[in-house]
Amino acid sequence: MTREPGPQDKDWIVKLLTERWGDTKVVAHDETFDLLDLPALVVDPDQGLATYRMQGNEAELMSLDAVRPGQGVGTALIDALADQLRRQGLSALWVMTTNDNLDALRFYQRRGFELRRVRPGAVDKARLLKPSIPRIADNGIPIRDELDLCLRLL
Repeated sequence: MTREPGPQDKDWIVKLLTERWGDTKVVAHDETFDLLDLPALVVDPDQGLATYRMQGNEAELMSLDAVRPGQGVGTALIDALADQLRRQGLSALWVMTTNDNLDALRFYQRRGFELRRVRPGAVDKARLLKPSIPRIADNGIPIRDELDLCLRLL
């Protein structure tokens, strides 16, 4: 079941974000965001989390985490968020990933997102705000660039 989080979810959300992102704060587009301050959806019981921000007539997915990947939780969160945003009349859902994250690129494109923008060197700039961002991914690819993907909602 996908729903908005309540106070009872805070502890596991903090734990999940800290394990997956190294902190509750992320850097994107030269800005720092605390994911705890953003609207979110969760999948019960403690199976997944999506955080997002509104930007005029569009929204941006800021984090997407499934506790057990490959079980449909990420897809359920994307579908629920897209449906909610459509009902609100929003035109697009954006997501940013990095050049090394081949699994994310595959995941989002299979769900209708299209690559729209590449910002070369953006992660190098983000490290000035969050030095803990690794330089090399687990797959051996240098982490340098931000990639924006868009899902049209209307």
